[in-house]
Amino acid sequence: MNRHFARKFLLPVAALFSVCAPLTAQDVAPKDEPVPPVTVQQKAPMPLPPTDHPALFLVGDSIMHTGTGDGSTGPWGWGAEIIPMFDPAKIHVYNEGRGGRSSRGYIQEGAWQLILDRLQPGDWVILQFGHNDAANSANYPDRTTLPGDGDDTQDIDSPVTHEKETIHSYGWYMREYVREAKAKGARVIICSPPPRDKWVDGKVVRGLDGYADWAKEAATQSGAYFIDLNTITADKYDALGQDVAHTYFNDYQHSKKIGAHLNAESVVTGIRSLKHCPLKKDLLPAAK
Repeated sequence: MNRHFARKFLLPVAALFSVCAPLTAQDVAPKDEPVPPVTVQQKAPMPLPPTDHPALFLVGDSIMHTGTGDGSTGPWGWGAEIIPMFDPAKIHVYNEGRGGRSSRGYIQEGAWQLILDRLQPGDWVILQFGHNDAANSANYPDRTTLPGDGDDTQDIDSPVTHEKETIHSYGWYMREYVREAKAKGARVIICSPPPRDKWVDGKVVRGLDGYADWAKEAATQSGAYFIDLNTITADKYDALGQDVAHTYFNDYQHSKKIGAHLNAESVVTGIRSLKHCPLKKDLLPAAK
């Protein structure tokens, strides 16, 4: 992985959550004496949350993890809906999706490193990105990736750090997730991103601007399992019809609870269809 991401962005995330930090120089220096800078070593490391194994980590954006309460109002991610579909006596599922993140942004801010630190041999990761990779936003002004799945790069001036950065393609970042997870002894499933509430001639638009195909290519090139969540869910929306399917969305791309449940069922359908995938034995028999 391009390690300068972690060096730049892991510390701010850790600092947000650090606890019990020792007194800083500002706490103890006399008022009139110069205050030396606080070093990285003076900050307490971020404690990892308790993790039971074998574990399944859901890594993605708001389509996977968004919403508050029980999901009865507003947008809701499919990660919350899929957790009860697994047998808790066999595997422990952690919804680690973060709204607004791209495949690059999740790595840059250190969120992926926190997963790597918890991964153990026999664990699983399900990846789903794509909805945020094409454009920056007001809240996330430095998250774009290059379109495609190649090894091309582009040097940019970061609007956040104001330093030079080298960014890669969406497919490159997805392959990096797989490579690093495999190095920890974990297995990975890449899901193509599900469709938006966009229709042409009575059919939901498929492919999500190429990201569905690039997700498949990344899985093929990296040796990950692949679930075509985009197609499985699109088929269901087409069967429901545009007017009914529209009620499954909270907005243009975020689902309501009913839509999140449909996406979770689509992921389960995909898992059950994978050849030689041991994760299917961890699903509850009633899971569709």
